[in-house]
Amino acid sequence: MAPHTILQYDGSFDGFLSCVFMVYEQKIQLPLIQKQSEENNQLFTIFEIVHTDKTKAKRVWDGLRKKVPKPQKRAIFKAFLSEIKGVENTLLSYIQNIFDTSQNIGLDYSNKDILKISQVAKMVQREKHRMEAFVRFKKTKDDYYVATVEPDFNVLPLLIRHFKDRYADQKWIIYDIKRGYGICYNLINIEFITVDFFSKLRTTIEKDVYSAQEMDFQKLWKSYYDSVNIKSRKNSKLHIQHLPKRYWKYLIEKNEY
Repeated sequence: MAPHTILQYDGSFDGFLSCVFMVYEQKIQLPLIQKQSEENNQLFTIFEIVHTDKTKAKRVWDGLRKKVPKPQKRAIFKAFLSEIKGVENTLLSYIQNIFDTSQNIGLDYSNKDILKISQVAKMVQREKHRMEAFVRFKKTKDDYYVATVEPDFNVLPLLIRHFKDRYADQKWIIYDIKRGYGICYNLINIEFITVDFFSKLRTTIEKDVYSAQEMDFQKLWKSYYDSVNIKSRKNSKLHIQHLPKRYWKYLIEKNEY
């Protein structure tokens, strides 16, 4: 029995696509893709460290562009951002099906890989919409609007277009506490950043870096939220269904200032 070949990569999407390229380039028969940070207890396996090669990754991505419509490509990217354990191998099987057939298999939900990718992509899309609704910015003394989040999935790359279009005239940062990185817009470019200030113990900016008007705006927003709340029509179960408690600690209206 031939051993599996475990391809370990750096966790980036380009790194994953580089693994896909290697599978075809070296005609690997039994590949398994995993992040370098993941533990592996399998015996009788071959290990390969795959270095991210953006040129090779682009060749795979361009190849998919020729084979499938844009929504299908987006589904692949969204499923990857789910970070669900083993999703790389489901995606690999999905991509192999795309490259190995002349027909568009995107809507063949009898295929377990296609069904799984579709379901996961929808989960990630829902989380993206929640982040667009639940992000709360706080203005700092240096005129940046800063928000911290802890989404279930790695959706920050999907938020860029929405917030860049909506707040094109403002400098802002959205920081993912769970994953330790953020996106920063400086009125010109979007950059991915990491900062030492935020951690799982320090999940928001301190009040001493607020702008002079920030506390007044927070009080105004909370007052508005309380005034539109009709106590006689309160439905806690429905409220939690639409606004899960795991998001509350980052919502100004749910916390004391």
